[in-house]
Amino acid sequence: MEGGKKKLATLVGCNYAGTPNELQGCINDVVALRDILVGRFGFAAGDVTVLTDERGSAVLPTGANIKRALAGMVDRAAAGDVLLFHYSGHGTLIPPVMPHHGHGERDEAIVPCDFNLITDVDFRRLVDRVPQGASFTMVSDSCHSGGLIDLEKEQIGPSVLSGGAPAAVASTPPTRARTTARFLPYTTVVNHLSGVSGIDEANHVADHLLALFGADASTKFHHHHDAKQPARPDDGILLSGCQTDETSADLPEDDEAATGGKACGAFSNAIQTVLASHPSPVSNRKLVAMARNVLSEQGFDQHPCLYCSDANADAPFLWQQEEPLAITAATESATPTL
Repeated sequence: MEGGKKKLATLVGCNYAGTPNELQGCINDVVALRDILVGRFGFAAGDVTVLTDERGSAVLPTGANIKRALAGMVDRAAAGDVLLFHYSGHGTLIPPVMPHHGHGERDEAIVPCDFNLITDVDFRRLVDRVPQGASFTMVSDSCHSGGLIDLEKEQIGPSVLSGGAPAAVASTPPTRARTTARFLPYTTVVNHLSGVSGIDEANHVADHLLALFGADASTKFHHHHDAKQPARPDDGILLSGCQTDETSADLPEDDEAATGGKACGAFSNAIQTVLASHPSPVSNRKLVAMARNVLSEQGFDQHPCLYCSDANADAPFLWQQEEPLAITAATESATPTL
């Protein structure tokens, strides 16, 4: 992809404050990332949309509002543009709507503050709408986030390690105390929605979501979805906080791994740690591999993954370029004085 024209971002943090599902670090994650995007990657502050469920927020991160923000970002995009979606919050796994027609595996979804799930199919369809020549990077610090862009190629994950070799069974690092998993079990999601919809909780989550949200419910639940390969190679890039079968950790403010003593997501903190120690451009592949190392050293049992095309795996994260001033200074120092 050639040099970008516009840099657009949508950042979502859901702490679910005051509920049994409360997290602590999600809003801090997106606030810290906003500063990095503006200060390091050249995003204009006005082109970074932040949606949080913090008390007093004008626009809450509901399923409809998140999808509306993402659709608006894609609508603005043109060839050469750089798009980013960062999500910090709960994730879940949902069974197929029609198990006898599917492969029987559960599918990934994120959990907005109103529980109007956004699924891997929604992200696949969103990426399919990105103009050719633009890139869409998704960073999801949530549980079961591997594969959140349906059908995107695995570069680092449960089948392929960061070095390109098949994955082996790894030893389990020590479990860290006082962390919360950014995971809502399917039964918890259905029980919550059943209490609102009035529909028997034995029904599939699709019945509750369609009854409550209608057209704003996931595309996955409106039509039977047949898995098909993308119509063309795309520039969708997914950096997930963990594998599909794993959970991502939410750290309290007094955890020694939390940056500046603030609550945060372990994966978001690892990404920020790598970027802080590597001011030069870092490829998507190296960023995920190094984030894995950071988490392993800190004792977390989660393994970030990368899903994208081969070319985008080795492309710089968010297409960062070398600083022109640094290049100019290096050139001048190498030029003999006449």
